[in-house]
Amino acid sequence: MIFTAFDGPRLRYIAGIILGDILGLQWEVITDKRKLGKHHVINYSDENIKGSFKISPSSILFEKGIAIKDISVERWKELPVFFRSSPDSDIPFDIFAASFYLVSRYEEYLEFEPDEYGRFRASSSLAYKKGFLGKAVVDLWAKELAKSLLNKFQTMAFRRNEYKALVTFDADEPFEYLGKSIVRSIGGLLRDLTRSDGHALNRYNTVAKRKPDPFEVFGYITGCIDKSNSEARFFFPVGDRSKFDHNPSWKNEEYSSLILQLAKRYTHGLHPSFSAAENFSILDKESVRLRSILGTDVRISRYHYVRLLLPESYRILLKAGIEEDYSMGFPDEPGFRAGIARPFFFYDVEEDRQTQLKVVPFQVMDATLYKYKKLDGKASLDIILNLINETKRTGGLFVTIWHNTSLLDNPECQVWREVFESMLNAQQ
Repeated sequence: MIFTAFDGPRLRYIAGIILGDILGLQWEVITDKRKLGKHHVINYSDENIKGSFKISPSSILFEKGIAIKDISVERWKELPVFFRSSPDSDIPFDIFAASFYLVSRYEEYLEFEPDEYGRFRASSSLAYKKGFLGKAVVDLWAKELAKSLLNKFQTMAFRRNEYKALVTFDADEPFEYLGKSIVRSIGGLLRDLTRSDGHALNRYNTVAKRKPDPFEVFGYITGCIDKSNSEARFFFPVGDRSKFDHNPSWKNEEYSSLILQLAKRYTHGLHPSFSAAENFSILDKESVRLRSILGTDVRISRYHYVRLLLPESYRILLKAGIEEDYSMGFPDEPGFRAGIARPFFFYDVEEDRQTQLKVVPFQVMDATLYKYKKLDGKASLDIILNLINETKRTGGLFVTIWHNTSLLDNPECQVWREVFESMLNAQQ
């Protein structure tokens, strides 16, 4: 059990993740020392309790609201740590406070310089600045806490977490030529006629059903998934066309047929449009559209452009009835945005409450590697393999984002097919 002078929602939230979700312990918070009895006690206070495991608390879990923190990162057990504890503590930092800071995304509630799409940049994060974005430090801290607790309480037993992997897909542009209105098809054909690379003929043959659409490579994708026995998720956009949204109309028969075909075999969800990240009415409209295609409720999502604007974007999902979201990760850098390699529930720091929205973080996206970092296949695969190994160390969940347009059947995409297939084999 945890003894503390103050029992608050932040402490209960992060204790549930560290002690419950990761270490598999039964726990409760006690504020009355007379009720401690003979239990193993984590003393999360500045008091001295004989036989307890002491962690001297910092203030963040006992505060209301948000404030800038002066954070100094040090080393312990070859790991970066912050929020130093008092010298008489059994570990040298406040693991609960540091973990809460990362998992709740506390720093994203502070003022920051957004990127061109309004997103929090990886380079603005503490993990990036201090060089530990590539490690699931919350899980690793929990493992070291378990070792230290076992030195104090030899009869304690901890859960052994099982590593898993999940490959996910955003169908931003499922077709190059199909799924377009007559006006757009004619306009595209007229543009293609001015080119000398065969686009006009390809468009005609595709629309005339003489050859498959170049972007429609879902047969290849599902074949790879099934061959490697991988678990997969597909996210479908059904928003209106815009500068940032190029998906077919949700009313298009070819597109709705593709959605139903994939939905029969794999877990699926909504890919809310660019503007939906900050507009409930747009997201709700899109959820209704996808539900009308599927004939079932829509329960999971991932935002287009992984445009996650905290806390608004998650509040919108909760209001729309979404139960699980896959947007937690950086578009511009691979790694562990929340410092953790497993799902967790969103904590609204402004409202100081744990919500019922499950957050499933991802570690790397295909476009991060070739678009943002401009890496070749070998360097990209090296990063992916390292992230797989880091996730396996923690018994966590390794999640990737892919797009069909990265895996086309052409010479330019061949290297990414090789990376994709190598990843599927390595992540098992």
